[in-house]
Amino acid sequence: MLNMVFLTNSWLTSFNQPGLCITVAMLLHYFLLAAFTWMCLESVHFYLALVKVFNAYVPKYILKCCIAGWGIPAIVIAFVLIINKDFYGNGSLSEIHPYSNFCWIQDNTVFYISVVAYFFLIFLMNTAMFITVLLQIHSVKTRTQKTSRFWKR
Repeated sequence: MLNMVFLTNSWLTSFNQPGLCITVAMLLHYFLLAAFTWMCLESVHFYLALVKVFNAYVPKYILKCCIAGWGIPAIVIAFVLIINKDFYGNGSLSEIHPYSNFCWIQDNTVFYISVVAYFFLIFLMNTAMFITVLLQIHSVKTRTQKTSRFWKR
């Protein structure tokens, strides 16, 4: 959906409908945040599969993942819309970017908080999960090598 909204964004912007532009910018923002959130959920699943192999049962796991994957971005979008729906709009209406025919976030502060900071938090979470998984794999490998040396003796 992120790709579909991105590819149709310029075409939909050409209709010069402010409501349509706000909707397209909001959908683009939502699906971008949803992609980041699902990436984070993949790292959590990676952690559960490789580190917490046993005793990793989570009741209604898929339902919880879906609620997080689709709900957290919706909450962020709702906050942006509640604060000011005019944060979304057409960049060509601004004097800074007169030729950009694209609906997106118009306020730099909102962009940095709701996209860049969001991505940075997801990136930190993924990095922490990745390092944890690597350390777990390394410790399993070390234990296996020690036991194989013991049995060879």
